[in-house]
Amino acid sequence: MAAQQVRGVIAPGKNEPVQIRTILIPDPGPGEAVVKVQACGVCHTDLHYKQGGISDDYPFLLGHEASGVVEAVGEGVTDVEPGDFVILNWRAVCGQCRACLRGRPWYCFNTHNAQQKMTLEDGTELSPALGIGAFADKTLVAAGQCTKVDPSVSPAVAGLLGCGVMAGIGAAINTGGVGRGDSVAVIGCGGVGDAAIAGANLAGAAKIIAVDIDDRKLDKARTMGATHTVNSKETDPVEAIRDLTGGFGADVVIEAVGRPETYKQAFYARDLAGTVVLVGVPTPEMKLELPLLDVFGRGGSLKSSWYGDCLPSRDFPMLVDLHQQGRLDLAAFVTETIELDAVEQAFDRMHQGDVLRSVVVL
Repeated sequence: MAAQQVRGVIAPGKNEPVQIRTILIPDPGPGEAVVKVQACGVCHTDLHYKQGGISDDYPFLLGHEASGVVEAVGEGVTDVEPGDFVILNWRAVCGQCRACLRGRPWYCFNTHNAQQKMTLEDGTELSPALGIGAFADKTLVAAGQCTKVDPSVSPAVAGLLGCGVMAGIGAAINTGGVGRGDSVAVIGCGGVGDAAIAGANLAGAAKIIAVDIDDRKLDKARTMGATHTVNSKETDPVEAIRDLTGGFGADVVIEAVGRPETYKQAFYARDLAGTVVLVGVPTPEMKLELPLLDVFGRGGSLKSSWYGDCLPSRDFPMLVDLHQQGRLDLAAFVTETIELDAVEQAFDRMHQGDVLRSVVVL
């Protein structure tokens, strides 16, 4: 069969406005699947791609926080079949690397993507964001990037688990190990930070302190489960977090910004032997300086959270079920639904802090 022609949103060059172009989608090869995209969130990582903060492998086919229906599968695919409603994930575990064989597949060191390339009409190969490229009517992925979930869930809600919401919830529960009665501080209350707050609340944290420079975001954080808020533009967040935790600092501090300044705040705002979780994504030029004696003297753990250390086959269906039961309000993350041609404007609103998540609905 000839390659299918679909619409897709590409980033043609560094900091250039996105374009809607005709994309050619090949038939799925061995281990691959074509997915008809139903919804895709506008994530800050897509903006990083557009700005050149991840690589210069332009043009990028943007979009990765998505859900949809499997349209076709290639040879050897058995886990999904046409008609399955799936959430797309960008860490398809291999099952064979040293992490997988040690029973830690969420650390898989050999995650895989589709082998074939999607292209423009002139044959220019596209680099799909996080191996997905879902700001498009359809996309080609590795079949392992498709995770089946309850098809009754709203696609706009389900897709958010494909990146930001899963990253935040997982940073709290999987990486940070937040438990009943813990004190938690979250620095940065965008989509990932609010998801970390929701995850800490779900895990039974007794005190959840939200930190941001935008009062609008702090108000939203309270609706997600924050018990206290700190505007770090007006108040030293380290001192404020210590004051709210008996002078000690929080048991777990989650940094959801990805900047050296806020990481230092997280480091010094934790209790002795506490845990810092970095889930905000830094850019390549950023550097961090900390006194080594302080690293030693404060003890505890300094962790990075990769995709919320999630296992999609385990975590996505569970979180969808919790949402369907009314125990996790995923719909609260959706600020607006938009058309495919409104992605550039959605980036602007994200930059201004006007939205938690814009979601493209196809």
